Amino acid sequence: MRSISTRARALTAAAVVSVVAGAGAVAMSTDASAAAGCRVDYTVNQWSTGFTGNVVVTNLGDPISGGWNLTWAFAGNQTITQGWSATITQSGQNVTATNPSWAASLATNGTANFGFNANYSGTNATPATFKLNGTACTGATTPGSPSSSPSTSVSPSTSVSPSTSVSPSTSTSPGVKVDNPYAGVKGYVNPEWKAKADAETGGSRVSNNPTAVWLDRIAAIEGTTSSSSNGAMGVRAHLDAALAQGAGYIQFVIYNLPGRDCAALASNGELGPNDLPRYKTEYIDPIAAIQADAKYKSLRIINIVEIDSLPNLVTNTSGQAGGTAMCDTMKANGGYVQGIGYALNKLGALSNTYNYVDAAHHGWIGWDSNFSPTADIMLQAAQASGSVNNVTGFITNTANYSALSEPWVQPTTTVGGQSVRQSKWVDWNQYTDELTFAQAFRTKLVSIGFNSNIGMLIDTSRNGWGGSARPTAASTSTDVNTYVDGSRIDRRIHAGNWCNQSGAGLGERPKAAPAAGIDAYVWVKPPGESDGSSSLIPNDEGKGFDRMCDPTYTGNARNGNSMSGALPNAPISGAWFSAQFQQLMANAYPAL
Repeated sequence: MRSISTRARALTAAAVVSVVAGAGAVAMSTDASAAAGCRVDYTVNQWSTGFTGNVVVTNLGDPISGGWNLTWAFAGNQTITQGWSATITQSGQNVTATNPSWAASLATNGTANFGFNANYSGTNATPATFKLNGTACTGATTPGSPSSSPSTSVSPSTSVSPSTSVSPSTSTSPGVKVDNPYAGVKGYVNPEWKAKADAETGGSRVSNNPTAVWLDRIAAIEGTTSSSSNGAMGVRAHLDAALAQGAGYIQFVIYNLPGRDCAALASNGELGPNDLPRYKTEYIDPIAAIQADAKYKSLRIINIVEIDSLPNLVTNTSGQAGGTAMCDTMKANGGYVQGIGYALNKLGALSNTYNYVDAAHHGWIGWDSNFSPTADIMLQAAQASGSVNNVTGFITNTANYSALSEPWVQPTTTVGGQSVRQSKWVDWNQYTDELTFAQAFRTKLVSIGFNSNIGMLIDTSRNGWGGSARPTAASTSTDVNTYVDGSRIDRRIHAGNWCNQSGAGLGERPKAAPAAGIDAYVWVKPPGESDGSSSLIPNDEGKGFDRMCDPTYTGNARNGNSMSGALPNAPISGAWFSAQFQQLMANAYPAL
């Protein structure tokens, strides 16, 4: 018998085969009188000698609290070599997947997701029957003990397509979602942000723009007056205000994962690495319940799901420059993938909700070594939700500063016989701006199984880079570094700098469908709200001090050991930073 590791790795498939077992993976109580029933979605990314399998288990019966194991038998010579989000063992053709320690329970209609890599030769047939705790699943609930399980085998339906999407394992509410929730309607203006902007000299020029409401702690759901970064208005109050404004859409940032932002300190959260149950029951469930109120069915509720999370599992674990123990933990325990999967499932179940998953930015995952693996792990999270249909699209540049376009610094540009990719600034990245990156990443996501109509958002709240330092023409230098530094719109010291950047300006105002594949330019990070404190400020929100927010910091491996470029005297993340707001207005592009 062979025990398979729970650590995942990224693979590129030559073809995608979607196989849905209509009565598959099982969930049942160990109580002899309990009702048992379940469904499994079994999908594979297949090539000539191997495949990646993904299994999504939906419990249709009574809750399971004492652990579960899923068993099946391969019909051929398939041999599992690696697994994740479950402990997988194989003896001959027989496979057993046992729940990980952090996901031993399955509520009624709850799901669990795990995956594996395997080799095969000949035909890669679909397993005919799945069993959980000894009971076969028929896609319906059956009373009785495990010994009375039916002997009927699953009759799976199989389709083969280069980009087949995963079949949903959860039903959705009646109604048809619009293709682009930003199109044709006005956005909600957060009155709490507007009041702060209006209090600034010149702030009324921008205060009527829609910005997102950040739910970065459990207390923000109901609203709190004790926080420096959340206002008194909770989720319901904002939704009521949106109705009163006659807004067509409202944006919430879902941002409270266990072990949040594992590679930074300024944006750490209140939940520890093993607090996935609290994340589900105390955070996501209450938000979903409020959004489900029929009172708000006329609103398009847009959820920006968990920024700075999944990409960290690709770039900031052991073996990577600046890898952290917390990112190792969150990769090993599945908290990010399962947490986001749960959020997508619960928040995507309504006909008027739209989920956009954070997809970092070009200066983070633009390199080939990061680009595809990040897309793959996003697919894992979507599949953990039960269906890629729970994802409306993705957002790039959230709370970041990357320029929308770089007209004179493109990867194809050459200077003195050298590609600009060889410059210190570009550092061999395949992308130099957010628009081309977002469009390319969308193409990649569709190619691996996301729906072809997904849209991208780009946060343009602070990437304008206007003012006197903005180049008006390409440099005439023949030295590649001098040329790039004199020609680039993004004026940061290093593209890895992210905290309260000096010299930044407001970017494009929010607008729908501005470019091919882009649903909207948005202001998800409300201008004027800090990225993190310049020095340690004690607080009760779990927000630490990150040296990247210290203007005297000389850097680390992630920013090429460069100065941080941060503004001084900044408050904790989310708190109002007047000096930054004034600079953003002064350097706005287009100008105010």
